[in-house]
Amino acid sequence: MGAKMEIIKLREEYIKLGQALKAAGLVESGVDAKFVIQDGLVKVNGSVELQRGKKLYSGDTVEYNNQTIRIEK
Repeated sequence: MGAKMEIIKLREEYIKLGQALKAAGLVESGVDAKFVIQDGLVKVNGSVELQRGKKLYSGDTVEYNNQTIRIEK
């Protein structure tokens, strides 16, 4: 019943927010990612993030739709 934690392993120094949502399977496409981010539905490290290109680094967390993504090296 609790929120699910998805872990994304970085292949490079960072991953962009839209790519992370897609990689975790929380959105179908980059277009979907753009809309949910623009609508203020996505939080990065506890704060609403409106930039799809926001760079996420190891240790960052993303929350969307009662799910959490953690970025790790």
